[in-house]
Amino acid sequence: MHFFAFGLLLYFLPSIIGHQKRSAGAIFVLNLLLGWTVIGWVAALIWACTDEARVPVFAVQGPGPGYCGPSRYCCRCGAAAPAGAQFCWACGAHI
Repeated sequence: MHFFAFGLLLYFLPSIIGHQKRSAGAIFVLNLLLGWTVIGWVAALIWACTDEARVPVFAVQGPGPGYCGPSRYCCRCGAAAPAGAQFCWACGAHI
């Protein structure tokens, strides 16, 4: 009985490691369906151990006293730009 429990724990190790990731469901499905192959188990383990890219979140103040119409926001730094702008004034990225 202990051998079966240990084997089950080892089989679902990638799912246990990656249970707090955004893609935890996909890791579990890969582990469940292809974990019996060594390649599928290793792929699920690598996916569970990789670090997720952290996307910065910017708080943008809504229209205030100086509101001049619609504006766009830079996806790289979050700075507000006029509606017709092609490049961000703060970081120079293409909007």
